[in-house]
Amino acid sequence: MRPSASVFEGYALADNSAANGSRDMTKRLSFLLALALAMTLGVALGAQRTPLLQPGKQTLHQRVLTRPGAQLLTAPGGKDGKLIDAFTRYYVYAERDHAGRPWLEVGVDTKGSVSGWVDAAFTVPWRQQLAVALTNPAARRERALFFDSWDSLEALMAAEDPGAAMKPLVREIADGGQDPRVLAIEPARHIDINSNFYLLPILDFKEFFADSGHLMRGLKVASVSKTELPMAELASPEPASAVARRLAPQLASASVPKAVSGEVRQLQGFRAAVVFVIDSTISMQQYIDEARAAVQQVYQRVERARLMDRVSFGLVAFRADSADPARAKQLDYVARMFVNPAEVSSAAEFLLKASALTEAKVTTDRFDEDPFAGVRLALDEIPWQRFGGRYLVLITDAGALEGDDSKTGLRAEQLRSAVEAKGVGLYVLHLKTPQGKGSHAAAETQYRTLAANPAIQESLYIPVQTGSGKAYTKAVQTLANSVVRQIEQASLGEPSSPSAPSAELNPAIDQGANPESGAEASDGDPETARIRRLTEALGHAMQLSYLGQAERTAAPRVFDAWLSDRDLANPTLRTVDERVLLTKRQLSDLHNVLKQVLDAANAGMLEPDAFFDNLRSLAAQYSRDPNLANQAQAQSLADMGLLREYLEGLPYQSDVMRVDLDTWSRWGTQRQLDFVNRIKSKLRLYERYNADTARWVSLAEGSPPGEQVYPVPLHDLP
Repeated sequence: MRPSASVFEGYALADNSAANGSRDMTKRLSFLLALALAMTLGVALGAQRTPLLQPGKQTLHQRVLTRPGAQLLTAPGGKDGKLIDAFTRYYVYAERDHAGRPWLEVGVDTKGSVSGWVDAAFTVPWRQQLAVALTNPAARRERALFFDSWDSLEALMAAEDPGAAMKPLVREIADGGQDPRVLAIEPARHIDINSNFYLLPILDFKEFFADSGHLMRGLKVASVSKTELPMAELASPEPASAVARRLAPQLASASVPKAVSGEVRQLQGFRAAVVFVIDSTISMQQYIDEARAAVQQVYQRVERARLMDRVSFGLVAFRADSADPARAKQLDYVARMFVNPAEVSSAAEFLLKASALTEAKVTTDRFDEDPFAGVRLALDEIPWQRFGGRYLVLITDAGALEGDDSKTGLRAEQLRSAVEAKGVGLYVLHLKTPQGKGSHAAAETQYRTLAANPAIQESLYIPVQTGSGKAYTKAVQTLANSVVRQIEQASLGEPSSPSAPSAELNPAIDQGANPESGAEASDGDPETARIRRLTEALGHAMQLSYLGQAERTAAPRVFDAWLSDRDLANPTLRTVDERVLLTKRQLSDLHNVLKQVLDAANAGMLEPDAFFDNLRSLAAQYSRDPNLANQAQAQSLADMGLLREYLEGLPYQSDVMRVDLDTWSRWGTQRQLDFVNRIKSKLRLYERYNADTARWVSLAEGSPPGEQVYPVPLHDLP
């Protein structure tokens, strides 16, 4: 394969303004999409010396993770060993028996860079480079338990009432007790993988259909903290479960929350930023003014509480681009930062900067605007790492331009991934004004997707019926005051709790609430109560993440164990999110192949034969097997070419792979074009991932930059 290091440089997608319904084009586009994903998930092409293939596979290389105590030697059984960090990822180049023990020759990449030999007993196979991230326990789920075997976990899943069986077991372990089935418990603090990378690789999985109707999976994962196991435990490759069982008491106690005094000290540094991203087109002046007024009231409360160094507000405005240069000039901007929360220190300063924002004097080309551009601007230009509480509040009465129509090139799903990567909570206040009646349903679908929050596993979408100014003002005040209340409580060392009404946590805060104080009235309005509940839950989740980072909380210190991917008491809640650890080279290859597929499709709009020739050439370029270019008889994307080998071992599959050719043909031109545009939007997201230097990590000392990995959420793959 030719080098792909410059794939992301100066990239601009070709416009795909029409779709060809040709069945031949459909088949070959589907084949190349599948081939592209296969390339991303482990297919190495044309190296001088390549690693061994996995048993029964023709494209996937053998990979292993090292156990604690593994040593790198120049020859099997040698005495010149160098201790290797636990969880170093190696490719396997050769196997050899020595003195009755198997040894592996390993390297840090697929290009022949052999590092030495490792005792196979100190390694564990890692076939898919798939890992999990623990979700935030603030979503009112039980803390996850790590079990010694699938049998132990399955027995709980099969119980008449799994939740009733699980809850007392969690309480017992959390309080420092022991159970022979349990190796460790999830930390009480949340470990945010976006800011504190950790590795919980999936080694195996089993599926279970619960009586509730939910498909649940037991995941065999590996884990070891940076502190690793005591050196005395590393002398022999004893089964990891036996080591972990002896350490179970200290594992459980290590996850018990710290003393209240320590928690108070940590929370006193908790700061929050609330940034409004507001539509500034014609008809929005009323909402702009009311948002400013609401912030002014909240700032008065903050100043009285002497918390100006703890809460900051920001303001971003957005409109939309215009195809008419004169109108585009009058509109002035697509997205602009008016107030950066990191650059204001008083209400007067905020209001002075915010006063420059007024609604547009001319209309945009369409009713839908470009809020995604405003959100991305806020994500990129605000130093969110300074804040523990991170809130974006999107305010609009229109739907969102997305994909090629948006300056971002993103769709709601991909922008949500970018929001999640920053650890930001995004609310959407959707003003359902009479003028936008025809677009409200489609806009609601977009915004519910965008506002889906993984920390609390709920959507932060807030509809404002009829665009009521009174309901809107109350919503803005409720949200802002809920955030400030959490900061007030944190300053007193009182962590927020989603399990109790906010007024009960600190009654003094809301006593005598009135409009002049900026505190919302307690009038029993269901939507106001919902906003409070969501904000309290999100604030609790953010505080758990903040405390987890401040206290350097680590993943449970076991090596291999089984856990459920869903909460046994409430299977609608996920305990883990899956990540595929893609190398820079893999991400670049995926981007490169998909870009060329789209280029070929674009050329084929006028010349189908040219499209066919381009796809054949591309297939031959990226494939070891020339016959793969002729897989026209395959019935679905999952059937085509190399990808099938990978899917056979994955516990999760892409929705795209379920699309068969008959379905594709029935979709018609518009839906096919929508499918292609979703791929284009993902390409823009891959560019963001490529540029996100802070989150690329190395899994092996001495590995080249191309072998660094990025924890890509599985739903972001094609």
